[in-house]
Amino acid sequence: MSSPDNSDLALKEFTFEEDKDTLTVSIPEVLDPQYGMYVWPGAVVLAQYVWTFRKEIKNNTVLELGAGVSLPGVVAAKCGASVILSDSAELPRCLDNCRRSCEANGLGDVRVLGLTWGEVSPELLSLPPLHTILGSDVFYEPEDFEDVLVTVSFLLRTNPEAQFWTTYQERSADWSMEALLHKWGLQCSCVPLDTFGAQGNRIARSSLPGNHTIQMMLITARLPQLQETLYQ
Repeated sequence: MSSPDNSDLALKEFTFEEDKDTLTVSIPEVLDPQYGMYVWPGAVVLAQYVWTFRKEIKNNTVLELGAGVSLPGVVAAKCGASVILSDSAELPRCLDNCRRSCEANGLGDVRVLGLTWGEVSPELLSLPPLHTILGSDVFYEPEDFEDVLVTVSFLLRTNPEAQFWTTYQERSADWSMEALLHKWGLQCSCVPLDTFGAQGNRIARSSLPGNHTIQMMLITARLPQLQETLYQ
């Protein structure tokens, strides 16, 4: 694994709590601006959602897309899910960050996979049946939105009972995914943050998400339309 100098690494702790249950995970952040790999505001909101529904994913297979430092995926793995972390096959340093987060939390059995959005690669085809797909702030650049949804639509077509759990940080009122969701036969529902304890600006004893506006969304397949779109 190629690594930055240890002086560029900082461990950030996140502690999730509900009743008497507590989980603390440590996420290595790369401070060197060349890497820019750190926990984004949307990631802690998604991780809180994973924590809240930990019983639902326990013993099921979960894939995280665009995982980066992998906070939601690490929480899922610590809660008993069989987790696959993925990031762009073209960004080996991002994959290194996935592995580094696993090492920091004693997760030796988590698979790390290079998946490039918009490509139906052998790695994508080799995935096992999935229960849940995770993605925090994967809708960052509008030019990437369709590639993300192409990958998500393929995964939901091959796993029709699965859901894509994703968070989205509002950056522009002009950005919309509605047309692309329709094109790829997908439907989206928004989850109020206060239904899973993510309404504050400090989650999991961290300073995140701060004052950023985050949306939590569940994306699923509308099967008849999805089949039509993919096979035209």
